[in-house]
Order: sequence, then C-alpha cells, then structure tokens
Amino acid sequence: MWRDAMLVAGKDLRIELRTRVLLWQVVPFGVLTLVLFALALGPSAAALQRGAPGLLWLALLFASVLATTRSASIESPEGTRTSIRLLGLDAGGVFLGKAAALALQLVAIAAVLELGMLVLFHVNAARLGVATPLELCALAALAAVGTLYGAVVAGTDVAGTLLPLLVLPALAPVLIAGEKGTAAVLSGGGPGRWAIVLIVMAIAYLAVGTLLYGALEETS
Repeated sequence: MWRDAMLVAGKDLRIELRTRVLLWQVVPFGVLTLVLFALALGPSAAALQRGAPGLLWLALLFASVLATTRSASIESPEGTRTSIRLLGLDAGGVFLGKAAALALQLVAIAAVLELGMLVLFHVNAARLGVATPLELCALAALAAVGTLYGAVVAGTDVAGTLLPLLVLPALAPVLIAGEKGTAAVLSGGGPGRWAIVLIVMAIAYLAVGTLLYGALEETS
C-alpha cells in the first residue's frame, strides 16, 4: 500500500510541476483573497489583527477547494481512471498518495498565505510559527476530505461545481477548529483542545478515506 501511495503521489506532483496550475492560478487566488479581506477591514491594525485568524482560514479554505478540484480533475479524462484500476494498485494506497500530494500543495499555499498575513495583517511572526503544527494537522484533514469527495464526484459532468458544494460543509469543522486554535496561539496562548480536535479529525478522515476510497472508485 505504501509503495502504491508513493507512486501515486509522485505522479500527481509531477503533473503539477509540469502544468504549474498551483503556481499560476491557486496561489494568486489565495493571495488576492487575502488582499480583498484586508481592504474590507480597512487600515486599522487592531481590526486586522483581530480578524487575521478567521480570514487566514477562509482564504486557505477557498484555495483548498480550487486545489482539490484540480486534484480530482487529473483522473477525469476518459479511460484514465480505468487504466489506473487495471494497474492493480491498492485502493487505500491510491487514496493516501493523492491525499499526500494534495497536502503538500496545501502546505505550499499555506506558506504563501502566512507571508501575506505578516505583510497585510501585522501578526506576530513568532506566534504564527507556533501555530504551524496546528495548521499541518488541519491541512492533512483538508487533503483527506478533498480526495475522498473527489472520488465521489469523479466521472460526473458537473464535478467542477458539485465538488465545492460537497466539500465545504464537510470542511466546516476543520475551519472552525483551525480558526479557534490559531486565534488562541496568536493571542499568546496555546491551541489547547483545538489541536486535539484537528488531530482526531485528520486521523479519522484518513482512516475513512483509506477504507472507502476503493468502493467509491468502483461505483463512480
């Protein structure tokens, strides 16, 4: 399973390096979202700092939906998914590989957005660094959910519009826990129970995806 996961992750990452959709579309979208949020809040430094945790996670969530749609579209051409099944790869390994590739892309997006937070929202760089492990747990959950729902809508004619509708409600708990934990860290405290919530959600989503991905691939 792990060998198959590495093969699939490498394949998805190589495709992304060739097409550079993340670099030229997803990352600029996330940065533009942050800029618009900052303009909406106005020049007040206090207002920007208060709204920073929630706006960071909203921008990351929107960018994650785009990255998830892109990840799901890799197998959309006719015959591609059938060819992958004929290779005899373990379904759980395929899920973990696609989730790992998506998670790495989300980490890159999050790094750029954090730089945007430092410039636009005047947050404390040291405290934002403390929140990084919390964000990594959340990104693992985001990648797992996105990959799982990508299999649900794969093969449909409306996958591009249906996937955000399915993913956003499922990601709401991750958004809430991530925002609460980040707000606690930026205010000088610790993530507390929110870190535990995100770890549990990441493990649960990864476990469910590993178990169900094969069945979803067969029925879609």
